[in-house]
This record gives sequence, C-alpha cells and structure tokens, in this order.
Amino acid sequence: MANSSQSELLLKLVALHTKIQRQLSGPLSFHGISFTEFQVLKQLHSAPAQKMRRIDLAQQVGLSASGVTRLLNPMEKVGLISKEVAARDARVSLVTLTGAGKTVFKDADVSFRQVAGSVMASLAEDDQQHLRRITDSLL
Repeated sequence: MANSSQSELLLKLVALHTKIQRQLSGPLSFHGISFTEFQVLKQLHSAPAQKMRRIDLAQQVGLSASGVTRLLNPMEKVGLISKEVAARDARVSLVTLTGAGKTVFKDADVSFRQVAGSVMASLAEDDQQHLRRITDSLL
C-alpha cells in the first residue's frame, strides 16, 4: 500500500502533467491540432516509411483501439493522415502520414520545442538529466 508521501508525489505529477498540457494546448491549437494529435503525427513521422499499424499507434499514444479510431477519423478527413489496408493481411489497418501531415507536424514541432524549452528553463542541465533518468525508469 502506498504511503501518503508517495500518494502526494503522484498527485503532484498528475498536476504537472495537466499544467504542461495546458501550456501546450494554445500553441498546438494554432496549428489546428491537439496534444494527442501531435503525438500521433510525431509517432508517424518517426516510423519506418512514416506508416504504422493502427493498433501500434494506439499503444504508443496511450489510447484504446476504438479511441485511436475516433481520433484518426477527423485527422484523415482534413488530410493529415491516410488509412490503408496492409497488403499481406487485410485485417491490419495501416496509418500513413500525408504530405500535409508532415508539414503540420514540422510546424507544430517548432511550437512544441519552444514550450518544452520554456517548461524546462527553470531546471539546471543536471536536474534535467536526473529527471530524464527518473521518467525513463517509471516508463
């Protein structure tokens, strides 16, 4: 059973997460996307051939299969991603980053990096490295 100091720490982490998401929402909405949509574009941008199975994408961004489908439908409608059936297995749905999606991601990534710099500015480099090790061990 977690002690109260662990519970308080977890609550602070959740509050920090909420604060960071609020700081990101304005700059990302300027590009017409949410934070979760940014995560999808980032995953696709770094994937081989900028293509992923829908279920893998869901897992990477922390959504259920139905949740990622609800997220992807409007993204496909505005042309950020496209969906296709895998050539080897018709049951597998692939998601591909489009040219427009690449452009939006690259522009939004500049905004994201600016917010990241602002959020991390108060931490010394040593503290940032320590935080990186801690988050890596928790993930």
